[in-house]
Amino acid sequence: MHQVSFDQYPLSPEILKALQLLNYDKPTNVQKQVIPLFLAQKDVIVKSQTGSGKTAAFAIPLCQMVDWEENKPQALIITPTRELAIQVKEDLFHIGRFKRLKIAAVYGKSPFYYQEKELKQKTHIVVGTPGRLIDHFQKGTLDTSCIKYLVIDEADELMNMGFLEQTETILGSLSADRVTALLSATMPSDVRTLCDHYLREPVYVETQEETSAAERISQERYLIARQDKIKLLKDLSVTENPDSCLIFCNTKHQVDEVYAELKLLDYPCAKIHGGMEQGHRLSVMDDFKRGYFRYLIATDVAARGIDIEDISLVINFDLPQEKESYVHRIGRTGRLNKNGKAISFVTKEDDIYLQDIQKYVGQEIPLKQRPSQDTVRNAEAVFQEKITVLPDNKAMKGTRINLEIMKLQINAGKKSKIRPADIVGALTNIAGMTAADIGIINILDELSYVEILNFKGSLVLEALQTTPLKGKLRKVRKVNR
Repeated sequence: MHQVSFDQYPLSPEILKALQLLNYDKPTNVQKQVIPLFLAQKDVIVKSQTGSGKTAAFAIPLCQMVDWEENKPQALIITPTRELAIQVKEDLFHIGRFKRLKIAAVYGKSPFYYQEKELKQKTHIVVGTPGRLIDHFQKGTLDTSCIKYLVIDEADELMNMGFLEQTETILGSLSADRVTALLSATMPSDVRTLCDHYLREPVYVETQEETSAAERISQERYLIARQDKIKLLKDLSVTENPDSCLIFCNTKHQVDEVYAELKLLDYPCAKIHGGMEQGHRLSVMDDFKRGYFRYLIATDVAARGIDIEDISLVINFDLPQEKESYVHRIGRTGRLNKNGKAISFVTKEDDIYLQDIQKYVGQEIPLKQRPSQDTVRNAEAVFQEKITVLPDNKAMKGTRINLEIMKLQINAGKKSKIRPADIVGALTNIAGMTAADIGIINILDELSYVEILNFKGSLVLEALQTTPLKGKLRKVRKVNR
């Protein structure tokens, strides 16, 4: 595989334009191998470390291969968590933006009714968690008759969370005449069994990036009594003084305790765990991605679905009891060949888990002495200076794409018998507009939304103030992102 740029693959101008605006400069090692295989309709098993670019490895060919004209879903992606489903949907949405692909995400603790309504509309790709996907299958609200492509993402975590039976139910519900990709950071026996049963002559891909995780991520451990962890966390946050830090705990209760302690010290921080409302969790994740605060305290729910390139430090406040969780946690730093650091707090009770982790990662994690109080005091002034200043806001994925796209809201929808063809007809009658300038159209009961591409949003917004839509003037406004 000698391709060094995406334009050397058989990708449409719409996909290539999106990749360029998303700053996909060149394929990672896993993308170099997987993209041509998936485009060639081969079943693929991918074992690749966290942060290697696995999502784009299947998202790019999927966006290329689905047929825009087909109204029924053509691709299905199974993910273990809601957060990852949302992250994958976002990546697919941006890559398929100029192809006008409609992506739906379905997951628990989100109203079934709204998901059902979305699936009744034109949908090209569906991303979902196993339980909610099965709910839609059983209620007949997800049509799988045109599914040609299946992706099982983070397969090891699906198995770890007890989703083997549900995953097999989904696989058994789909046509065997499909292309399947299974992606996993690790390859435990139950994942291998799944591959043996459900993939057809798969090509096995195992990649190493330019530098391994062990080389990119500096790993350290501190032997500490449980009651002394908070003091050590405070001392290390001063001496390490990270730009952004992800602190992992094993329980919701521990997350709440650590968050309360750091909040008392005026740390710019937030927390996330499974006991929080979904909307709140998503809001916290977005704010962390944007750089609105430096410290996020989380359970493992955040180890999947966080795709942030610049987390400088991961701290395992609690050592995970499963070796795979350790790999996924520390993989939040040092992404895509960048350097990172991971620190673990280890109690005497954790020794059995530590031995398992060290054997799994193939190295002894160096034991460090806690910083002296003189060292902490000497670093305090610089730490206080940084902690009182908000981090630089980080650009969200799709920011450059959004610059040339304007989303418009039209005060008319299905109840006014508005159809996509009516919107397309009105827009293409505007001087200077063509069908290629029209993006995703979404028609609801009372409202419709349409994306205008190629910097022509202002032109269309002005014209629609005096242009009838289905015989009437409609209120039209720009949607603020």
